[in-house]
Amino acid sequence: MTRIAIVAESEEIRAALASALGASAAFEIVSVGASAADVSRAADVVVNARDATVSTRVTRAARGDDVSAEPPLTNRERQVLGLLADGFGNKQIAARLGISTNTVKTHLELLFDKLGASSRTEAVATAVRRGVLLL
Repeated sequence: MTRIAIVAESEEIRAALASALGASAAFEIVSVGASAADVSRAADVVVNARDATVSTRVTRAARGDDVSAEPPLTNRERQVLGLLADGFGNKQIAARLGISTNTVKTHLELLFDKLGASSRTEAVATAVRRGVLLL
């Protein structure tokens, strides 16, 4: 059985996820909260959900974060980042997206620059921390 912690700002989303996941015998909900501080250490998996209708950029601006300092990622960069997070190598990413490995390398260089990262792992971690990538 997989122990799940659910994190979402919206009570409605938290309740819906808890209901859907809790209905399965494969999952045990160990905590449900509005922030990462509410996550139980007993969790095997943390589901971090956000309302897709609310822009992350708008949310960060409301918190007072300087969103102008972060250049936006292109759709292709987001695709490459997602495949990177899934553990794919350059050749695999190229095959999945129908582009050359040199183009993948270019996208990675741009991603690293925009995220201020120096490695694949750091890029994924930074994107998750900033809310650019949900795992």
